[in-house]
Amino acid sequence: MDRLIGTGVALVTPFDEQQRIDRESLYRLVNYVIDGGVDFLVALGTTAETATLSADERAVVVHTILEANQGRLPVIAGIGGNNTAEVIRELQAATWLKDCQGILSITPCYNKPAQRGLYEHFKAIAAASPLPLCLYNVPGRSGVNMEAETVAALSHDCPNIIAVKEASGRFDQATAILKSKRADFAALSGEDALLLPLMSLGFEGVISVIANVLPNDYACLVKSALQGDYPTARRIHLDRAELCKALFEEGNPAGIKAALHAAGIIRHNTLRLPLTPVSDALYDKIIGLLKLH
Repeated sequence: MDRLIGTGVALVTPFDEQQRIDRESLYRLVNYVIDGGVDFLVALGTTAETATLSADERAVVVHTILEANQGRLPVIAGIGGNNTAEVIRELQAATWLKDCQGILSITPCYNKPAQRGLYEHFKAIAAASPLPLCLYNVPGRSGVNMEAETVAALSHDCPNIIAVKEASGRFDQATAILKSKRADFAALSGEDALLLPLMSLGFEGVISVIANVLPNDYACLVKSALQGDYPTARRIHLDRAELCKALFEEGNPAGIKAALHAAGIIRHNTLRLPLTPVSDALYDKIIGLLKLH
């Protein structure tokens, strides 16, 4: 895989009422988003509640996604953390990686490395990775912001780092990344609400939460923007803006799991502690905003 552009979907991990992985629902979700026109699948991201999954469960999730996908789309798997050596060990131990096409790796949480530490962390991971790497900058979750200069340096110094999922919410940073990255390095939005404005700057796609439940809408938005059809992209953005906001009112993936449950795509609206389902009021609001056809 040379480039990572278009609409990726950060797949949820459905659970049953006993908190076990619901493979049937996950299988159905994979087929649903593929039929909806997304371009690639992302397993084991934040939206997948990966922090609550054991190593064996992470393997089950990836194998289920790969089995449902049947080679139709690229599959990107999340492997990251705040212990560089442990991340590299996981890269070497995860036998299921051989069937994936890329890795999504988040900025380290809690220990708050300086920019040099972030650079060295990802450079070491890239050197050990058997697959192309997508950086994931999400300071709201990790507590540290990977600045544009660091992203650019990694893009130029590490050929197998091919993209960044940028979720800082800062347009000045997004602009600086676009100006300083290498030419074939893809900038992807990590925030659905900012997708259209970021694409107007030059971003080439998204790793989306809302595309779990509205894959067709967001695949259409991205394709329209890439083709310069901003009236179509703007119509979708505005039509879905209120739902997009509602899905994050009580945290992610609580909102998107409520939407998927309401739409009948997953069987149970179950999350693992410390996360909990959305309130009844928000669940009803999401139902009203879905407008599924």
